[in-house]
Amino acid sequence: MAKQWFKTNHKGLRYFEHDSRKYGKKKDRYYSIRFRIDGTLYHFGVGWLSDGIPEAVRNEEPNLGFEDYCLKLLRQYKGNIKTGTGPKSPKEKRDIEQEKRDRAEQERRQAEKENVTFGQFMTETYLPQSKLDKKAKTHEIEVMLYERHIASTIGTLTFPAINAFHLEKIKKTMADGKLSARTIEYALQIIRQGFNMARKLAIYTGESPTKAVKFPKPDNMKLRYLSIEEAERLLAALAEKSKTVHDMALLSLHCGLRFGEIAALTWSCVNLEQGTLAILNAKTGSRTAYLTERAKETLDGREKGKPNELIFPKRKKEATGVKAQSSKTFSRVAENNITFRDNALRF
Repeated sequence: MAKQWFKTNHKGLRYFEHDSRKYGKKKDRYYSIRFRIDGTLYHFGVGWLSDGIPEAVRNEEPNLGFEDYCLKLLRQYKGNIKTGTGPKSPKEKRDIEQEKRDRAEQERRQAEKENVTFGQFMTETYLPQSKLDKKAKTHEIEVMLYERHIASTIGTLTFPAINAFHLEKIKKTMADGKLSARTIEYALQIIRQGFNMARKLAIYTGESPTKAVKFPKPDNMKLRYLSIEEAERLLAALAEKSKTVHDMALLSLHCGLRFGEIAALTWSCVNLEQGTLAILNAKTGSRTAYLTERAKETLDGREKGKPNELIFPKRKKEATGVKAQSSKTFSRVAENNITFRDNALRF
């Protein structure tokens, strides 16, 4: 059934009644405005009487009646269409108001993000994600470096407040503490990764201050090698303390292996007949290492395990299959028997 429109005492304002719903003692009314400009008829629905006047308008004009509100809109839209400015319909007005609300909410959220401190982001986002994505040892190092060397300088600052000066301060403090260039470089890398993650998550939109800081260059050249006499003295001292640490040190000396490569060796990697070791997934890629006679004898003298079992498992029996951990025994014996200008070996 077509709606039956009723005129009001005001030109351009009409309404129809709800079939059943009442507002007060009378049926609820839906109001509409209409007017012509240059021969074109414009008509817009305003709303139900029961919905009332918008709160913002009511606050400005508390005594305004609903029909007066409709007439106010009629004059407003009619004037806007004539001048070509402002909203020209209720829908356009709603769209403009919604756009303003969306923009204000976006600005509020961005301001909220920019108020996040570097410390909050690291402890609540970066480091928890690091724990999920990275090796346990790497995560532990990142936590240690952040807590000991980074947090005190920039932990309470927001991302925009951090600049190259703060990072240079971190560098100097660490250098004054006799920390290596590699450790300082690692700390700066953590800061850079924190800024990169913040940019990806739209927490921060600027550049990372690490771009303006020169990273120290670690000197990886070995400054000190063991003589044959020193190596034999070290191995003899290790044999008195721990057969396992002795055997690992001998493989390192005779086969040129890193600790991590030795710790990852399984019995399937050993070929005593050909005198080779298969080094898999090492830092420089997989390769073959060649065994000296003493290295062969050392491996042949160890209790054999299954092909997939580690040659040097962790010391605790319940942790079978877990890689051996760096030993303090080696460090103590080396310090007591060898004079190092630089660490040639580290277990």
